Amino acid sequence: MKTPPTLVREIPVCFPETYETCRCRFLEAAGKTAPPTRVFSCPLNDRLATETLWIGPDSARNVLVLISGTHGVEGRVGAAIQLDLLNRLPSLPENTALLLIFALNPHGFEHNRRCDGDGIDLNRNFIDFSRPLPANPGYEEIAEAVYLPEAERAESFARFRAKHGERAFEIAVSGGQYSDPSGPFFGGSAPGHGNRAAEQIIAHYSLPGRRLAVVDIHSGLGPYGHGELICDHEPGTAGFRQAMQWYGAAVTAPAEGTSSSVRKEGLLDYRWHRLMKTEGCFVTLEFGTYSIDRLFNTVLNDHAAWKNGDSDATQKSAAAMREHFCPEDANWRELILIKGRQVIQQAFNGLNHDRT
Repeated sequence: MKTPPTLVREIPVCFPETYETCRCRFLEAAGKTAPPTRVFSCPLNDRLATETLWIGPDSARNVLVLISGTHGVEGRVGAAIQLDLLNRLPSLPENTALLLIFALNPHGFEHNRRCDGDGIDLNRNFIDFSRPLPANPGYEEIAEAVYLPEAERAESFARFRAKHGERAFEIAVSGGQYSDPSGPFFGGSAPGHGNRAAEQIIAHYSLPGRRLAVVDIHSGLGPYGHGELICDHEPGTAGFRQAMQWYGAAVTAPAEGTSSSVRKEGLLDYRWHRLMKTEGCFVTLEFGTYSIDRLFNTVLNDHAAWKNGDSDATQKSAAAMREHFCPEDANWRELILIKGRQVIQQAFNGLNHDRT
């Protein structure tokens, strides 16, 4: 079956190369939508900002929230789905609004990094900083190896895997650590820009008390081209049941070991979970690219290059990061738009059909 010509044409339109181009297209598309439309900006500095767009009635009980750029470099994928939706925006169901959050981490988006300008991995940053920071003993064990050349690093990691197992290795590397600001998956010592922006957005649009379908768009983990719906609501909770009802058996759960993702500290999800009492759910839409080993090597090489201040290495790393998290392959990009459209429709259907 051939891809519809209209979708083929949308691929270059929806996947601009840079943060600035994506931002301009997002705001241009926002200006063309039918009212009522509200735009709200959370500036990081005079060049970078998290932009938001609200389409629909201010008082809508049901809200579909699409988030891009929680991990900056992955923002091109999330923005592509947002732009595709804006370019073909359907009539919204009654009593329903759409909230698009563009570039939650604009610094990482611009610089092709997962972390922000303070080295914070935003998806490890949503913890209670008034309490002792979480410990990750596995990371402490491999911390020195993180900055080694690839071959030596691989040997050290192989020893850890042999001793503790693959799942423990993935948690050690990517579960979240709060001791090494230059290192990968660093959760920070205070709320980062994206954390603060999320609070502003929640307050600005009066989101508490509404029925929310939140989809946070990511890439880089899982089988190539596959869009995995990951649910970090605790099994048995209302949010978990809602996700299963809305998105079906394709939903995976790190807590049950069914996901390509392991359980993590400080996820953005947890902040939104607190808004959802008995209705609504948060899912991560994760688009797979290359292998987990390639993912870790790409991210660790990026952190080593930035820590060493090597401009040639950081330029090389930026290209590798772009390719890992948003491959140039048109077939891969086509799959992202197709899956994005499906999940958006499932979310709208779920919001407007009670099945609890």
